[in-house]
Amino acid sequence: MSIKSSLRFTIYQTEKLTQRLRFAPQPASLPTLLGISFPKSGTHLLDQILLGFSNAAPYSKRLHSFYAEYEGESGKKREPKQALAWLDSLHPCDIASAHLFARPEAVARVISPKFVPYFIFRDPRDVVVSHVFYVTDMEARHVHHEYYQSLPDFNARLNVSILGRPDFRAERSQSADADFPNIADRFAPYLDWINHPEIMAIHFEDLIHNRAATLTRIMDHLLARAPLPATRQLILNSLETSINPTKSPTFRSGKTGEWKKHFTDEHKKIFKNVAGDLLVKLGYEKDGDW
Repeated sequence: MSIKSSLRFTIYQTEKLTQRLRFAPQPASLPTLLGISFPKSGTHLLDQILLGFSNAAPYSKRLHSFYAEYEGESGKKREPKQALAWLDSLHPCDIASAHLFARPEAVARVISPKFVPYFIFRDPRDVVVSHVFYVTDMEARHVHHEYYQSLPDFNARLNVSILGRPDFRAERSQSADADFPNIADRFAPYLDWINHPEIMAIHFEDLIHNRAATLTRIMDHLLARAPLPATRQLILNSLETSINPTKSPTFRSGKTGEWKKHFTDEHKKIFKNVAGDLLVKLGYEKDGDW
């Protein structure tokens, strides 16, 4: 462990001890709060909300850690055993965040009493638009940044965000696990999270347009597993006041349906071709006529 990592670990453990003392009458064995997200779907927003529980219970005041299935700068896919080891590293009263595939072994851990899990996702059409802005303008270290910058315009970049880069693995032959598939194939490893009642599914859009009711659902999902002595109003206020969009690097406008401004008829066509019934499965459309 590096000096920096060691110092971060020490600070984290000290803060957790302070939280236990602050809420001494409450048990220190509360299940881990786990925010799972599809990339570009409100990850930081959900993180902030879950951290709001630290104002009403002995939960950590900062994230224990963040896990992603792909390394951001290389694009290399991590081994399944790394995800399982990360899940096993989490402890009571931790709050953690992840872009985590719903592999059977991971699902079995996440739906256990050890966790109170949440899964946030967003209209995939808005996801691909957000992806273009993020990779092109906001994250210069991203593995696809230079490629996106080399493309002639936004429309060309949006095509790539929808269709993926079939040639990317060949270009990265030294990293056989590096890939960037189309939007449907990128979402496929996450789909099973919506099939388990132990995991609360959250549409990002509901946190924008129906926040009070959605925060209540988030609170009740925890209280059903771990009753807290704090009043419901105190908990709800803690969750609401924890939200700070200015501290989220991907929360550009807090708007939904932005894809309508950017999708041409051609974009709609290629999206429908690759995504199939994904929008129907996620509850964003009733059929393919949009």
